[in-house]
Amino acid sequence: MKPLILLVDDNDDILTFLESELCTHYRIKKALDGCEALEVLQEEAVQLVVSDIMMDGMDGLQLCKRMKAHADYRHMPLILLTAKNTHQSKIEGLETGADAYVEKPFSPDFLRVQIANLLENRTRIKEHFAHSPLLHIQTPGFSKTEEHFMEKLHEEILLHMEETGLGVEDLARYMNMSRPTLYRTIKSITGISPSDLINITRLKKAAELLAEGSYKIYEVADLTGFASQTYFGRSFLKQFGITPSEYIATKKTNPILKAG
Repeated sequence: MKPLILLVDDNDDILTFLESELCTHYRIKKALDGCEALEVLQEEAVQLVVSDIMMDGMDGLQLCKRMKAHADYRHMPLILLTAKNTHQSKIEGLETGADAYVEKPFSPDFLRVQIANLLENRTRIKEHFAHSPLLHIQTPGFSKTEEHFMEKLHEEILLHMEETGLGVEDLARYMNMSRPTLYRTIKSITGISPSDLINITRLKKAAELLAEGSYKIYEVADLTGFASQTYFGRSFLKQFGITPSEYIATKKTNPILKAG
């Protein structure tokens, strides 16, 4: 499915123009000001926002500040469009937390490249994070707010890891969030579902315990909440492309090797 982008501008002609330029590669939602944009964000799993700065009602800078202050939206990439070209206006835009700043008039190709780069960089980060056994939250590419959210999530999963039945409803309750909000936030940051994140967190903790060399494989499976050693072994191989025993052997051969 194409990524969903929200376009925000109080000029219908500009919105129509941007939509025509971007609709080939992206699904599009539109809003006429910041307030309307926030309403769309509550209902849709938007992956990136492109907003004009100068708008009646809530302008682009106010929208950016509101998004970056909100736990549900702060992880979302945002590109600001403006006719201003002073250094001060650029600084002001970036200080609000915007991920990119595009001056008008601009080439549609330039905007497309900016959008593609932001989405592609996040995709690379997500994939590298998911498939690297010892790579945890403090990794380049996550914003500070994303790190804070993911660290809290990580702590809750580890705290309840031995519960083999740990599920999304449980995790949402521990995080004091609704299930839809938790799902949308995790999916946007990591590219995976909460269930998959629980499983990956178990496996990353298992890799850490295996690397220590103090536990048998069946003990690690039990400590990380897997119902059986067989299921644990299959899950580890599928996620990291190596069996637990091969992983242990790798660590013994090169104990300073960091997987991922």
